[in-house]
This record gives sequence, structure tokens and C-alpha cells, in this order.
Amino acid sequence: MFLNNLYTISEISSDSQSISAVIILDPVHEIFIGHFPGAPVTPGVVQLQIVKELLEQHLKKDLRMKTMRVCKFLQIINPEETPEIRIDIKFTEGEVIDVVASGSYEDIIYFKTQVSYI
Repeated sequence: MFLNNLYTISEISSDSQSISAVIILDPVHEIFIGHFPGAPVTPGVVQLQIVKELLEQHLKKDLRMKTMRVCKFLQIINPEETPEIRIDIKFTEGEVIDVVASGSYEDIIYFKTQVSYI
């Protein structure tokens, strides 16, 4: 949905239970026209979608959110000021995929979430 459109992956590493990716946001993407003109903010739902897309790419399957236990947006991601974000995902696979993820840049944590997907 947003990969190679709103963001690109500049670095990625993974193993059987984690993914770490550095993404670059496109500050002129049309989503920022309405959110918000002159002061772009990456919508929280988009941040969660990026986590889901990275996980789907890694697992090579479509996922659907089952539950969300934690969702904290701690700082605004303005793509003009901070176009590069590190997304860290830890997950356990089973009937349900339990995920703990965060987005950060340097020492600033922008969001944290705990989600289950099926």
C-alpha cells in the first residue's frame, strides 16, 4: 500500500523473530497535503500500516490485525524534519502472530505498539 510510494526501505535486516528496517519517508507524498498543509504529520494509522507491511513482506503473507494491546504515539513524525525512521519489530509466530514494534530516530522514540495479527 505505502511501500515504494510513501516510503522506501534504505536498510533492512531480519532473523526468525525480528525485523529492523530504516525507511525514508517522501515528504511531498500526497498524504501530507491534507495532513497537514505547511506542517506535515505522518498519521498514526500510517505508522501502524508500515509495521504491518514490513512484517507481511518478511513473512510473505497477508495479515489482518486481530487485537491491539498497546498503541502509543509519543512524538510527531514530520517527514520534512525527520524523513528517516528506524522500525524495529519483534514477533512470535503461531496461530496468532504477536508483535512488539517501535519507530525511532537517534534517541527519539516516535511510537510503540503491541499488536496481534492473523
